[in-house]
Amino acid sequence: MLIGHQKIWQFLIKSVENKKIPHALLFSGENQLGKKTLAFEFIKWLFNDDILKRQHPDFVFIEPVKKEIQISQIRELIWKLSLKPQIAPFKIALIDQSHFMNQEAQSAFLKTLEEPRGNTILILVSEYPEMLFPTILSRVQKIQFYPLSSAEIENYLKTQGISEQKLKEITRISMGRPGKAIDFISDSKKLEVRAQKIKELIKILSFPLALRFRYAKDLSSRLPVGPSDLREILNIWLDYFRNLLIDSIKKQQSTKNQYSLGKLKNILQLIQRTNFLISTTNINPRLALEILMLEL
Repeated sequence: MLIGHQKIWQFLIKSVENKKIPHALLFSGENQLGKKTLAFEFIKWLFNDDILKRQHPDFVFIEPVKKEIQISQIRELIWKLSLKPQIAPFKIALIDQSHFMNQEAQSAFLKTLEEPRGNTILILVSEYPEMLFPTILSRVQKIQFYPLSSAEIENYLKTQGISEQKLKEITRISMGRPGKAIDFISDSKKLEVRAQKIKELIKILSFPLALRFRYAKDLSSRLPVGPSDLREILNIWLDYFRNLLIDSIKKQQSTKNQYSLGKLKNILQLIQRTNFLISTTNINPRLALEILMLEL
């Protein structure tokens, strides 16, 4: 289900109707904004077929394997695109988290962009487009996704029969990300987990540095915590400090936690940087968390 992003949707539809659809598109923006969802909806509309319910012969989907899209995956993509469409007038490829293409894969993919074969549409989805080669970025139509308005999130939640109290809470903590809102209504325990993690964070903030380091060690070694679990925890911390910053700006004074605006901005940048490194590299999670603990 597509939530929001109607301007992007209308741009894509008009591009097709005017026969000006770009050969390659890049959907970029932070996670859970609906980039991949819109891509799938657009492909379904183009094919007039629900590609999610069956394997469409003219559709190719690629995603990372262990934080990497390898050249073998791109070579297979190139081979499939070289074949004539079977039931559709063109072929479509969707590369999710395309920033995970390694250098060899990006070099091979660049050749496909430079010398497209037949009627093909390439859609790249990425949170970190800056990790792609500049030569790739110069050959794609960039479409930036932004957070939705509170009203758009609220309107969606109302269609799901969410109570008024929970509706306001989910809207606030979703921060304009429809994927986040869907997570909260599909699993009620996620709200409880979030509240628990925030209480844990507030407790950590009162710890001396030695105890913070011990917490970082425990968190990084705790099972089944992996990169995705740790990233979720960092996202909760990010939301917490974002709300502190927003409250501080509204009040034009320091928050009750006595963080200055500059301090809050530094913390937010460091959490984002830590999340980026954990998501895209093989950085030692304990070391990354210890550096973060120094700033909190």
